[in-house]
Amino acid sequence: MRLAPFSLVSFLLLALMASAASAQQQERPPTPVTVVTVQAQTVTVTSTLPGRVVASGVAEVRPQVNGIIVDRLFEEGSAVKEGDVLYRIDPATYKAQVVAAQAAVNQAQVSLDSANRDLKRMETLRKSNVTSEQALDTSLTTRDTADAGLQVAKAQLLSANIDLDRTTIRAQISGAIGLSLTTQGALVISGQTSPLAVIRKLDPVYVDVAQSAADLIRWKRKGPKAAGANIDTKVELTLADRTAYDQTGELTAAEPHVDELTGVVTLRLTFPNPDEMLLPGMYVQVEMPQGVINDAVLVPQEGVSRDRRGNPTAMVIGADNIVEQRTLTIVSDRGSDWIVTEGLAAGDKVIVEGLQKIAVGAPVAPEERAEQPAKN
Repeated sequence: MRLAPFSLVSFLLLALMASAASAQQQERPPTPVTVVTVQAQTVTVTSTLPGRVVASGVAEVRPQVNGIIVDRLFEEGSAVKEGDVLYRIDPATYKAQVVAAQAAVNQAQVSLDSANRDLKRMETLRKSNVTSEQALDTSLTTRDTADAGLQVAKAQLLSANIDLDRTTIRAQISGAIGLSLTTQGALVISGQTSPLAVIRKLDPVYVDVAQSAADLIRWKRKGPKAAGANIDTKVELTLADRTAYDQTGELTAAEPHVDELTGVVTLRLTFPNPDEMLLPGMYVQVEMPQGVINDAVLVPQEGVSRDRRGNPTAMVIGADNIVEQRTLTIVSDRGSDWIVTEGLAAGDKVIVEGLQKIAVGAPVAPEERAEQPAKN
């Protein structure tokens, strides 16, 4: 009977403590959070594709006549211009051929002059009926034969001069020349398979990337006409050291063929390369435009999490600054943002900092995040 008053007192104390805790909780101020106000915009969707740098022009230097290399007139790895002299082949034999061909031309010219004089005499005699018509025809044939012989001799002289000129090997294109694959004193042969050197045009350069045929079909279906806006055709490039290239390129060609084994199409991009930063064979990555999405919103990735089912969600400031949870539809990423097409509208405030201190239905004190500096 004496325990009843003690139990009643304990119950009253516990009730008072619970009431005080509830009052303290109700008086707790809203949790401060940082938010980003999203805006609807037109977004170009891109995908990262691997690629290789290819020279926009390649010329393999090969001899067109036989002979001994007597001189190399360029520095390996330097820039050369079209027409610059690269090698010289011993020209003695070809000079002799030119002299012989010139002599043959002179001989043929003498024969033609003699034939012309004989023809004139025969024509004069024929007018006087001193000679026969057959003799005149024979003289005319001799003149024509001598003229043809002169033309053959001139052609041989031209060929000899061409061969002599080819003993001086010149650059066929402007670009950067590589290592010399032959040396002074080496015998070279016309039409040999191994080049003497290779010239590559490095400004601009091509970047060949492989894109799946399925992605290419989607890209064509969602092109500028389908999207109702112009796709930004500028293509950005990331170098092998994961730094951004300071020049933008453009899609210039596509191979009209799908590889049977891999199911990909080769796309060719053109990039300016004034500093020769890009070298043929270099591995790079490009951001290829895939289409345009209208009325999309960009949400910072730190403001998006996943629920138990793996669906992307975001905490949003609702009425009276009460936290709401939204389920999102994400198309792709762009930099540090997610491209969202459903779940958010222009003007929504997405919580990006302080998420670990809040829950759905909790009051918060939102503060807009300062604008982040652009990343180069």
